Amino acid sequence: MFVSARGDDKNPGTKRAPVKTLQHAIGLAASGRGRGEAPTRRVYACGGEFEEAVTLPSGVDFWGGRRCEAGEWSYGWSLDGPNHPTTIAPPVGIPLRVIAGAEDVMSTISGVRVVAADASAVDGKSSIAMILSPGAKAKVVSSEVIAGNGKDGEPGDDAPQERAKDGEEGNDGASACTADFTVGARPAVTACDDGMESIGGYGGDGELDRGRDGAPGQPEPAENPEGNGGLAGSGADSARCTDGATGAKGADGGRAAGAVGAGQLTVNGWIGVRGDDGRRGGVGQGGGGGGGSKGRGDMLGCPTGRPQGGAAGGSGGSGGCGGQGGQGGGYGGASIGIVALQGSALMLEATVVTAGRGGRGGVGGTGQPGGIGRPGGLHGQGYDGSWDACDGGFGGDGGHGGDAGGGLGGPSYGVASMAAYVSFAPDAFTTTGSAGDGGPAGNASADDPVGRGAAGQSLPYVQFAAADPGPPR
Repeated sequence: MFVSARGDDKNPGTKRAPVKTLQHAIGLAASGRGRGEAPTRRVYACGGEFEEAVTLPSGVDFWGGRRCEAGEWSYGWSLDGPNHPTTIAPPVGIPLRVIAGAEDVMSTISGVRVVAADASAVDGKSSIAMILSPGAKAKVVSSEVIAGNGKDGEPGDDAPQERAKDGEEGNDGASACTADFTVGARPAVTACDDGMESIGGYGGDGELDRGRDGAPGQPEPAENPEGNGGLAGSGADSARCTDGATGAKGADGGRAAGAVGAGQLTVNGWIGVRGDDGRRGGVGQGGGGGGGSKGRGDMLGCPTGRPQGGAAGGSGGSGGCGGQGGQGGGYGGASIGIVALQGSALMLEATVVTAGRGGRGGVGGTGQPGGIGRPGGLHGQGYDGSWDACDGGFGGDGGHGGDAGGGLGGPSYGVASMAAYVSFAPDAFTTTGSAGDGGPAGNASADDPVGRGAAGQSLPYVQFAAADPGPPR
C-alpha cells in the first residue's frame, strides 16, 4: 500500500493512486483492498510530515522515507539520510503504537521519524513517542524516535484557609438553694464534619451535704503527657470544689511524606506517584466539668423553707475541630522514547532514540488551621455566704491540618520496558534529558527536604518490574 500527503483515501493505494493517511494505508495493508485480495502487509510512505497518531499491527511492515516527487517511490534515506524521513508527529497522543497482530510476526519499521509533542500522552503530562503493546513485535531500522518534554506536576489543593469549626461555650451551673438536688450544667458539644465530636464535661451536681465531681472532657487524647487534659473538677466535701481542667489540644496533622517510587508502565504510557495527602488535625478535647458544691456544713446553709441543694458546677466548653489536610502534589510528566510492555519484542538498528526533559513534581497543598476551643460555663452561686460551685474548663483547640507531600519528579528514559525483550544493535543509540525534581511539601522552604517528593531518573534504558496479576480467580 502506498501513501502520500498528496493522495486521497478514496484511492486504492497503488503507486499511481496512493492514499492520503497512514492509518488508512495500514488498514488496507492488514486486511486487503477487498474482493478477495490477500493483505499485502506492507506500507510505503513518502517523505514528509503526517500529523496523525498511528497504530500498526505486528506483521505489517512500514517503509518510510520514499522519494515520491517523480513517482518512482525510491528509498530516499540512502540518498538524503535523516533529511528525507516520513515524520509521524500528531499534536496530541502517542505518535506510533504497535499492537499484537493476528499472526506472531515481527513488523519492520524503517525510514521514519516519530516525534511526540510535549505532554501529549493520555495523562496530559507525559510525552511518549512509541509504545509496543503486550505481545507486539517490531524491528526499528534507520529511524529516529523523539519524545518531547514532560509537564510539571500540578500543585496539590490547599485545604480551606479559614479555620475549622470552633467549640461551644459551656453552660452555667445553677445556684444554691434552688433545688434539693441541683443538677450540674449540661455539656457543650461540637460536631465536626468528619463525624468527630468534642464534648465538654458535665458540671458536678450540688447536694445537701456534699458536691459531686464534674465529668471529664471528651474525647480523651491518645497522647496526654501531662495527664491532666480535660480532667473533671472535684466536688466540695470538707474542702471547696475545684474547677474543671482545660481540654488537651488536638494533635496537629504534621507534614505528609513526599512521593517515592518508580511509577508504573501501562498501555497508555507511564503513571507517576502523587505526594501523600496531609492528615486531618485532631479534635480538641472538651474541658472538664466544674465540681458541684453543698448546701450545708461548716458554713451557712440554705434557709429553712427553701430547697436545700448546693450550687451546681459549670460544664466544660467543647474543643475546636481539627483542620483538614492539604492534597498531595501531582507527579511530573515523563519523557520516554519507547515503552515496551509485557511479552513484546523490540529490536533497534541504526536508530537514535531521544528523550526530553521530565517535569518537576508538584508542590503539596497546605493544611487548614484548627478551630478554637471555647470557655467553660460559670459556677453556680452559693447562697448568702455559702460556698460557690466551680467553673468548667476551656475546650482545647483543634489541631492544624497537615501539609501535604510533594509529587514525584518525572523521569527521562530512552527505552522503558516491562517483561519485554529489547535488543540494541551497535549502531543504535539513546540520549536522555534531565529528570524532574521532586515537588516540595506544602509550606516548606525551597531547601527543606522533609516531605519533598523524590526526583525522577534519567536513564537510556530501564526495566520495570512486571505488574502483579493479583490473586487467581
